[in-house]
Amino acid sequence: MSLAGKRILLIVSGGIAAYKALELVRLLRAGGAAVHAVLTAGGARFVTALSLQALTEAPVGADLFSLTEESEMGHIQLSRAADLVVVAPASADILAKMAAGLADDLATTLLLATDKRVLAAPAMNVRMWEHPASIANLATLRARGVAIVGPDQGPMACGEWGFGRLAEPPAIVAAVAALLAAGPLAGRRALVTSGPTHEPIDPVRYLANRSSGRQGHAIAAALAALGAETTLVSGPVALPDPPGVAVRHVETARAMRDACIAALPADVAVCAAAVADWRVAEAAGEKIKKRPGAAPPALALVPNPDILAELSAPGPARPRLVVGFAAETGDLLAEAAAKRARKGCDWIVANDVSTAGGAMGGAENTVHLLTAEGAESWPRLAKDEVARRLAQRIAAVFGSERKT
Repeated sequence: MSLAGKRILLIVSGGIAAYKALELVRLLRAGGAAVHAVLTAGGARFVTALSLQALTEAPVGADLFSLTEESEMGHIQLSRAADLVVVAPASADILAKMAAGLADDLATTLLLATDKRVLAAPAMNVRMWEHPASIANLATLRARGVAIVGPDQGPMACGEWGFGRLAEPPAIVAAVAALLAAGPLAGRRALVTSGPTHEPIDPVRYLANRSSGRQGHAIAAALAALGAETTLVSGPVALPDPPGVAVRHVETARAMRDACIAALPADVAVCAAAVADWRVAEAAGEKIKKRPGAAPPALALVPNPDILAELSAPGPARPRLVVGFAAETGDLLAEAAAKRARKGCDWIVANDVSTAGGAMGGAENTVHLLTAEGAESWPRLAKDEVARRLAQRIAAVFGSERKT
């Protein structure tokens, strides 16, 4: 696979797997990439700067306070000059520092200063990998858009068996190539909403719906796979965060609206979330008690923000393409067409969420795409395939714009 012209900043942290970084450098160079290495103090216990320098044919960074390099703010230049930052091996320590935003050496400082994609290849003892702190750190990094490759399962230097082995260098190179592939949406920013919202009634009850978030999450992953810098604003779901996607977790419609506005500007917005139309005007501060013989409480409802209409409104912040979803149970196409006109969005993806359709919470979907040119019906498909087709249609819009 060709990496010709690509610039990789490789951070080698401490751990016995650091020796594999030398083979990783060799493979990246063989693919045509230029590699600049940074060695942490822990990494230097296992491999030498001289070995990395010989293979990269470039100076190896190690000292944050080098007078020669830092007279020109070298850590900023290192963090910005690369096309991709790769941390391999990524020890439990450096992953924790990345999650916390610490910057106490050259490696962590440039990780905090970089504006480029980051790929981490974890390597640690299986017990460290399974520790709740490590799990939380990885979840935080994934939510910020850090890509993860590995770890693999197998025997370890400590004699234990399990997940924690550094991914093999060819697998890391493949992940590098995938992240650097110039997809049709490269350079574009995408905003996707997904899942339900939970509108509190009291501290233990809420208004919600049956949305699983599968369709919205699949769309975010599909857009990212085509090269878009994608932000997913997700309501409460039982799904893992899509890889390579920056995720903002919210509970309520108002929080989702605020997260969407904060994610602008965007070239395309896909509003796939099933946002609650109403919320309780005044949520109770304490649990509403069920009293014998008492009538059920009366809930006064007020409208929630209309996120799709707000994103579709004319103005400098409006995305070039706004796509809404219409979950209907009656005259599907008529209701969807009316919604498109009412909201002001460019496209509407209409789907039948009746019990017979099974789209709400299911793994498949039957959708109809309504645009200014008319409506087209897609066959029943897995939600991943619906997402892939929709992402390709979105990419075609921006592809045609580049040609004009």
